[in-house]
Amino acid sequence: MAKIADIDLGEFPLLLAPMEDVSDPPFRALCKQNGCDMMYTEFISVEGLIRDATKSVQKLDIYDEERPIGIQIFGANIESMKRAAEMVEEAQPEVLDINYGCPVKKVVCKMAGAGILQDIDRMVKLTDEIVKSTSLPVTVKTRLGWDSNSLYIEEVAERLQDVGIKALSIHGRTRKQMYKGEADWELIGAIKNNPRVHIPIFGNGDIDSPQKAVEYKERYGVDGIMIGRASIGNPWIFREIKAYVETGQIIDPPTISERVQAARQHLTHSIEWKGERLGILEMRRHYTNYFRGLRNIKHYRSKLVTELSAQPLYDILEEIEEIYSHDYEAV
Repeated sequence: MAKIADIDLGEFPLLLAPMEDVSDPPFRALCKQNGCDMMYTEFISVEGLIRDATKSVQKLDIYDEERPIGIQIFGANIESMKRAAEMVEEAQPEVLDINYGCPVKKVVCKMAGAGILQDIDRMVKLTDEIVKSTSLPVTVKTRLGWDSNSLYIEEVAERLQDVGIKALSIHGRTRKQMYKGEADWELIGAIKNNPRVHIPIFGNGDIDSPQKAVEYKERYGVDGIMIGRASIGNPWIFREIKAYVETGQIIDPPTISERVQAARQHLTHSIEWKGERLGILEMRRHYTNYFRGLRNIKHYRSKLVTELSAQPLYDILEEIEEIYSHDYEAV
């Protein structure tokens, strides 16, 4: 049974990774409907929060149907992080999560995200200060190290646990790898099997099928799995993994109607939450996966990623449902 502080997540929880411009309320709703056990917001800049930047503050929006949920923040300045932690606490999530894993240059160059992997003492001190400044359970998401010569993740896990974090999610790559190459789960497994470590350890990286999820669960013994890129336009991955964990059976993939309904719901909520222009633009990355594998879908996908008005997009989705529901050879 995996628990973050007093939050019971069940036997083998599946978590939605925090992804910029992806893990927003419209997408989180779909993941929750399909069995995701715990979700995290997009990562939020603490400097943006304390300056009251609209985009950063909006990311604090969470809804009761999403719970349990963690709000994730990133930054490098201790005082800014503590002030942001107060704002997060006011939003009343179940968990405050610290991002020590983002590899993007504009984050790293400020010693935030994965940048702090170059200074483990600073990482520990910063975490300690945040744990002391909030009543929320604090969790951390990080990577194996800065590069292959600094794989200090076992030391990091022990020291962060010692200052009070309640769970650790580990992406099985270094910062230098970015998202290239294969995620290395051996170190993740070593941490889970370290007798000094008693907090939940969640593995992240390359889980893109129910079979792989179960294989890694059994091989590395992690408490749960965090899924990121494989969920984009594919919220059904959570229910597929859950079914396979419980029964050993691969369930049927989503029907055409389910795919279209998900895309339609996602688009509607995206527009409601962000406004028409931005809501439409930020949906575009999802369409390829919503309709992956459909023969001759390129024509429709091109329309979906170029259209700038809502009603034509709904019309295109309706046309896809009508044509592909009747033309089984195209699926």
